[in-house]
Amino acid sequence: MSKQTLILLYGGRSAEREVSVLSAESVMRAINYDRFFVKTYFISQTGDFIKTQEFVSQPGVDEKLMTNDTLDSRQKIKPSDIYEEGAVVFPVLHGPMGEDGSIQGFLEVLKMPYVGTNVLASSVAMDKISTKRILESAGVPQVAYTVYIEGEDLEACLAETATKLAYPVFVKPANMGSSVGISKAENEVQLREAIDLALKYDSRILIEQGVVAREIEVGILGNQDVKTTLPGEVVKDVEFYDYQAKYIDNKITMDIPAKMDAADMETMRNYASQAFRALGGCGLARCDFFYTADGQIYLNELNTMPGFTQWSMYPLLWENMGLTYSNLIEELVNLGQEMFVKRESHLI
Repeated sequence: MSKQTLILLYGGRSAEREVSVLSAESVMRAINYDRFFVKTYFISQTGDFIKTQEFVSQPGVDEKLMTNDTLDSRQKIKPSDIYEEGAVVFPVLHGPMGEDGSIQGFLEVLKMPYVGTNVLASSVAMDKISTKRILESAGVPQVAYTVYIEGEDLEACLAETATKLAYPVFVKPANMGSSVGISKAENEVQLREAIDLALKYDSRILIEQGVVAREIEVGILGNQDVKTTLPGEVVKDVEFYDYQAKYIDNKITMDIPAKMDAADMETMRNYASQAFRALGGCGLARCDFFYTADGQIYLNELNTMPGFTQWSMYPLLWENMGLTYSNLIEELVNLGQEMFVKRESHLI
């Protein structure tokens, strides 16, 4: 039986491009090479598409993918050159220009099946402010928040924040993930500094009420038939789970499943499925919750392309449910193909 081509797109223009490389290297080693022939394409920081390695069998542990530091511009191609009939694309891309619907739209124009959530759900879920507003209407509990949009009255936003929220607060770029650009503010001076930092990454800023809570995460998998994992918990050695702790220092451990009340576990799983459906999700997502000592549950965010490294929460959650990393990748490819057929059938 001939192998199917699986195309890994990685890198990208967002500040999360380094995470993408780590995820893609983990995926390329876990793929079932009895079924797939793997082609990799790197999207540089400047947005160029670069043809990189091809694999017919599992690469060695020392095999590295191209990065911006090792880029070979002679291998530059037109973006449309990734097209191959019958191939499926796994866009292992995080953040803007990868997880926000832009690459998904590009792949739909090329008429290629791809892993993950569609254009609309990707763009909505990527924007933390839009997600908040949609989930409010769906009745999913969230922490209190305010919003600052660049160009609006900053002083009015600070006044509203002082009225609605209490310090500490967390300031987040609306369209960034992997904790990039996020700061904790204990007072108004720090809040102004945090907003300035967040504005380097986005013009839409979310300001959230800080809560004393555990961070619990639920994996989601499926299209019409949505499945969820038992929750897992990030156990931190640092004050909050920032980019440095996640990917550089690796100062985290995980409890899977999380140590918590069984009824609250089920509530979280139901909220995760409810949020996924409300946003129009398909394929996969990771739903992140705050869980307070008195049992309050708040949905924090929904990630449509969660980290996929060997130590990332999402694949470990499914491993706990009996789905290995390699089999998870195959299931995601199957779901991507299923959604491609569904989308094409709607074009009548």
